[in-house]
Amino acid sequence: MLDEARTDFSAAIIAGTILFLLLLGFVLFFFLWFRKKRQLDNVKMKEMRMDAERMQAKYQQTLLQTQLEIQEQTLKNISQEIHDNVGQVLSLAKLNLNMMDVEKPDQLQRKIQSTLGQVTKAINDLRDLSKSFNTDNIVALGLIQSIAGELDIVSKTDKFKTEFRIAGNSVLLEAQKELILFRIVQEALHNVIKHARATVIRVYAEYTPEQLALRIEDDGRGFAAVSNQEGVVRDQGLGIRNMHNRAKMIGADFSLQSAVGHGTSVKIVVPLSGHTPAVN
Repeated sequence: MLDEARTDFSAAIIAGTILFLLLLGFVLFFFLWFRKKRQLDNVKMKEMRMDAERMQAKYQQTLLQTQLEIQEQTLKNISQEIHDNVGQVLSLAKLNLNMMDVEKPDQLQRKIQSTLGQVTKAINDLRDLSKSFNTDNIVALGLIQSIAGELDIVSKTDKFKTEFRIAGNSVLLEAQKELILFRIVQEALHNVIKHARATVIRVYAEYTPEQLALRIEDDGRGFAAVSNQEGVVRDQGLGIRNMHNRAKMIGADFSLQSAVGHGTSVKIVVPLSGHTPAVN
């Protein structure tokens, strides 16, 4: 009986030892697995942070490139506007001054008044030009007022009838996003002025809870809009690719429709989720 008891006790010790070793092995395995998983999770988190940093760096680089392109285009537009408008007005004023004859008082008075009118127009054109291309002024006014001001400048040329319609409740976007949107609209308007031979320009801004849709339409001669494999209308000297790239930069969709003799329509659609309603 004593031997049997000893045998049972030894078996119990062996079984307990084996069970303890198995439990210890399971705990050790779980610990090592957990540590390995944590290391892998840390590696994944690090890779995700690095990817996010790379995406942010790429975004900043693209944003900087876009800003430089906008600045270059802005300088070209300023140069063109001064040459086409202000320069011509001042040339006429200079011509009037050269043709003044002090011995003809009546004619002299008319030319003085004409010259004063031309100089005043040149000053006003320069003031409008300054407002139109002043980034701080655009940011302060906001997108809608900036577009309205641009259309007002266009209408003052007496060459175009302009119309601006707003639907829905406007919201505030990031300043950089509003600036880029305004530059797209501004370039579309300049294209109409320079190339379309239009008489009417209409701009529509439609706000919904999900998006802002901007549309610029004209009744001009239009052109044959041919798209490439990416669905982008091939640039025919109208800066279309610049507008498309700027829209893509801020996560907006850009589309253009045109046909010979039927005018052109440019549309930019911007997602609005998470933006703040504007205070009227």
